[in-house]
Amino acid sequence: MLTVNNAEPRDAAAMADLFLEMDRFYGETTLESADAKVHQIESALFTNPPLAYALLAWDRAELVGIAAYSFLWPAALTSKSLYLKELYVRLHHRRKGVGKMLMQHVFQVARDRECSRVEWTTDKGNANAQNFYKDLGIQPNSSKIFYWMEIESSTIGR
Repeated sequence: MLTVNNAEPRDAAAMADLFLEMDRFYGETTLESADAKVHQIESALFTNPPLAYALLAWDRAELVGIAAYSFLWPAALTSKSLYLKELYVRLHHRRKGVGKMLMQHVFQVARDRECSRVEWTTDKGNANAQNFYKDLGIQPNSSKIFYWMEIESSTIGR
């Protein structure tokens, strides 16, 4: 039986294990220790105020998916938006409705928090994710260009 709930401090070790799988999925070759992951999770999600939030999908006692998000302001008409940073489902639980259930919960959180929209990105080469969103009836928005800069290599502000 699948359930979705908000991440709680007791979930940090299970989340660390899921993030290690996710790192391998995205091709990371140098993996952090589970302890380092737990520390990062605790310092992001379980501080006051939290830096981010997470919804967790469980199949009984097994953590099988996560939707990690933050809020952005301002969005359209100075409202706020929910930014979905990561949607990940364990490989052996894909195509079983976990991702769809997590997305439904994400949209409900956005409605409950009076957000004007939900925003996210996916890698250009991740055809499975793109097809997943297409199957949900969501089309890509090509009106924006996504940028990022690694802080260590940034010369701005020095």
